[in-house]
Amino acid sequence: MNSSNLITIVVPTYGEGENVSHLYEALETNLVSVSTSYEFNYIFVNDGSIDDTCDVLRELAKLDKKVKVIDLSRNFGKEIALTAGVHEALSSKAIICLDADMQHPPNLIPDMIQKWESGAEIVIAIRKESEDQPIFRWLGSKVYYWIINKISEVEMTPQSTDFRLYDNKVIEAFKRATERQRMFRGIMDWLGFKREYVYFSAPKRMYGSAGYSYAKLFSLAVNSITSFSLWPLKIAGYLGLLLIVIVSGIFLYFLGFYLIYGVFIISPLAIVALLNTLLIGVVLVAIGLVALYVGSIHTEVINRPLYVVREKINF
Repeated sequence: MNSSNLITIVVPTYGEGENVSHLYEALETNLVSVSTSYEFNYIFVNDGSIDDTCDVLRELAKLDKKVKVIDLSRNFGKEIALTAGVHEALSSKAIICLDADMQHPPNLIPDMIQKWESGAEIVIAIRKESEDQPIFRWLGSKVYYWIINKISEVEMTPQSTDFRLYDNKVIEAFKRATERQRMFRGIMDWLGFKREYVYFSAPKRMYGSAGYSYAKLFSLAVNSITSFSLWPLKIAGYLGLLLIVIVSGIFLYFLGFYLIYGVFIISPLAIVALLNTLLIGVVLVAIGLVALYVGSIHTEVINRPLYVVREKINF
């Protein structure tokens, strides 16, 4: 296979046994228009699925040598599964990542390739709307992007997805990233490079249910905030400074009242109780924020491998 015109499609899968065959057929259909200019590989990463996903992928790999399968030893999470697929996509001129649930329309790929040919180094698919996105996920996404873009130096595009095309130079830069608690597209956004966008409306999932629970989404949001911003750590300092200003103002008010009228309007015991309560709150906030960062440092210094591969097929 000629690596000078090779494009690799990377698909993380978890519990997508009913979808992967449909995705493969959709990819084959929609890549016909560009197949005369490029060769394609499909890397499916089985992220510890407990259904028949891996069995279906084995059958696809038998029928088509372009289909390559990485079977991870357990569920490491979508961010790591994407990383594993990208690491194994050797000698590709470009890599396209998309989900297996058919909510990332393969018919966008020719447009993404065209924008890449025109000079874009990253082409990002932006979800305009989704037919079955719960209101809480929509609202949570809005809040998350507002917060991360306010406190982080990395600009993240609202409603952007993991459905993206990356030039080879972007992938080579990405491979130098070593963090274990990672947000895949957050790292890609941090790298910079020239971006273009395509837009789509996400259809309903064909089969199965979303693999990301609210708890996993919240954990991913927290990890990305602590990975790309030191602002949460600064909150404790700001709270302490605010407390000093407030308490100083209260004491000056009480002192002025006493000097003018000769009486205290609040008992010393009440003042002590108020100060203790506020100080305890600030200390607990500071400890909690520091714990997030210490936990991240602990995970990094253990230096375990990002993932473990049980089997690779057609490599």
